[in-house]
Parts: sequence; structure tokens; C-alpha cells
Amino acid sequence: MGFSGSLLGDMFREVVMFSYLLTFILAAMFALIFTPVAIFLAKKWDVLDYPGDRRVHTVPIPRFGGIAIYFSFWLAVLFSIQFDKMIVGIFLGSTIILIVGIVDDIKGVRPLYKLAWQLLAAIVLIFFGLAVKQITLPLFDTINLGIIGYAFAVFWIVGLVNTVNISDGLDGLAAGICFIAALILFWSAYRIGHASASYLMLALAGAALGFLFYNFHPAKIFMGDSGSMFLGYIIGAVSIWGLLKTATILGLVFPLLVLGMPLTDLVFAIIRRSWKGMSIVRADRGHLHHRLLDVGLTQRQAVLILYAISFCFGLAAILGVYGNWYIALGLVLLNVGLILRIMFRRFYLLKKNDKKKVYIKNRGNE
Repeated sequence: MGFSGSLLGDMFREVVMFSYLLTFILAAMFALIFTPVAIFLAKKWDVLDYPGDRRVHTVPIPRFGGIAIYFSFWLAVLFSIQFDKMIVGIFLGSTIILIVGIVDDIKGVRPLYKLAWQLLAAIVLIFFGLAVKQITLPLFDTINLGIIGYAFAVFWIVGLVNTVNISDGLDGLAAGICFIAALILFWSAYRIGHASASYLMLALAGAALGFLFYNFHPAKIFMGDSGSMFLGYIIGAVSIWGLLKTATILGLVFPLLVLGMPLTDLVFAIIRRSWKGMSIVRADRGHLHHRLLDVGLTQRQAVLILYAISFCFGLAAILGVYGNWYIALGLVLLNVGLILRIMFRRFYLLKKNDKKKVYIKNRGNE
């Protein structure tokens, strides 16, 4: 009886893993099929990203990728699991985000209006039961958050929407980061037995990977705000949904570490813009990817470095789950040190170049 029970358990696990793998493959295949369609439609409707001051590309690129990612993701989910109340809420909220992103890609949306729609999309989930009602802190009893839990859920989702959005600056950067994050969050959801979240994360990873075939440098298409905000919304919603099953501080820290690279970039952007007296929603050319280009790296080199940093943040999160906090902390400090090095190295080179220009100018006046 024990042997047959073990055998049945192994067979069940194999079936489950095959089902997960099928979801991933379906999403990737859909993205491989839908992305060329999005490229065709973007060119037909003139939804193109033209070169400009903050742009690093030199020719117009279609930016309708969000539609391909959206349909690839939701079709894979539709074929994989039944829609329950929460998934319906995520579907509605992500659809709002997609539509706002499409309008922004085509016509442009003022930052405050875009933020208002992001808040609405996050609030939608509250009506479907998403809220962190309590959390357990080390050395303390469980703390009931009350209405703060609802506000926290909205803030979390909107924050991650903009975190991913701000990372979409180089070919393949946002898609690759979200691919890494989705796989690690799948591992987390699978570990705590959250099947629905596991399927959603694998569908997102597959859609991101399929899209990446067309989006990696030299990109044939950009995901646009519709794609980056959609990816951020799904990661934000599913990560906090998983937090509801654990309700521990570790469950909160885990997704923050997984997205540690773009979150760090976002924090530095807020500090930088505030220091200069600029609006924090005003775009600039001071992000990590811009600074790597400024020191002479190619797009591919810069993207691969940022992939590596993202992976190390994710690895730190996994190590923390297993109690290896010293190694995890070491990885986080190493990453932060590398990020600071990238920023200050850029300033050093610019200062050096300015001195060189002054020297040449003085020599010319002699």
C-alpha cells in the first residue's frame, strides 16, 4: 500500500509538472505567433517609436508588443486552469492597464492621468478579495492591518507597475528581467502550494520569452507602455496574492528582492529627480541602462549585465528562504555596490571628458 501510494504520488507530481511545462510552452508559442502580427499592425497603423533625445535606437520601431504579450499570456492561462474569482479580477485589472498603455503608446497620456488609471486597475482587485489583512513579524504576534492592508495592496501593485515600466529602456531589458522574475516567483508559488499563482507565473515567463525572440537587440518590436505596465501589473498582483498564503515578512521581502534591480533603479531615479528639483514622474536619461551605455558598452553588453544583477537578486531571495541570510545579504550588498559603481563611474568619465575638452580648447587658443 505504501509503495503504490508513493508511486501514485510520483505520477501525480509528474502530471502536474507536465501541466506546468505545457503552460509555459503554450505561452511562448503564442508569443512567437502573435508578435509578428503585432509588428504588422503597428506598421499599418503607424504605432512606431521614433528616435529622440532619450531613445537609443536610430530607426522607427513598432511598439505594439503589449498586445502580443497580453493575448499570449491570457490564452495560455485559459487553456491551463479554470478562472476563479481572483483570476477574473486580475483579468479585468490587467485589461484596464493594457488599454491605458495602448492609448499611451499611440497618443500619449499625461503621467497623473496614467497614475489614476493604474490606481483604478489596482483597486479593482480589492473588490475581488485582494488585501493583506494581517502579517506576522519576527519576534511579534500577528498584526492585523485593517484598512491599511487594502491601501498596501494598491500601493504594491502600482509600485511594481511603474518599476517594470521604468526598466523598459533597452532592447530586451524589461522582457528579460520579467522572465527571470516570473520563473523565480513560480518557484516560490510552487513551494507554498499556490497552484493558480504558479500557472500564472509560468504563463508570464513563457510570454516574455517568446516576445524576447523579437525584442532582443536589435529589436524588431518594443513592448511599449502597454507591455511593460501589463507585466508589472501581473507580477504585482500575483506576488501579493502569494503573500496572502504566507502572511510573513519573508513573503513580503521575497518579491522585492526578485525585482531588486529595477526597484533600485526606481529609487535612485526618484532621489535624482528630487535632488535636481524635477518632477519625479518626468523622464530623464539617468537610469542604469543609460549609464552603462555612457561608459561605452553596447546594448547587448548592458542588458546582459543587468540580467546578471537581476538573477543575483533573485538568487539572494531563494537563499534567504533556505535561511542562508549571510550569503543572501552578501549578494545584495555586492549588487548594490556594483550599481553604485556603475553610477559613479559614469560621473567620473564625464568629468574626465570635460577636463579633456577644456585642455584641447586651451591648447587651441595658444
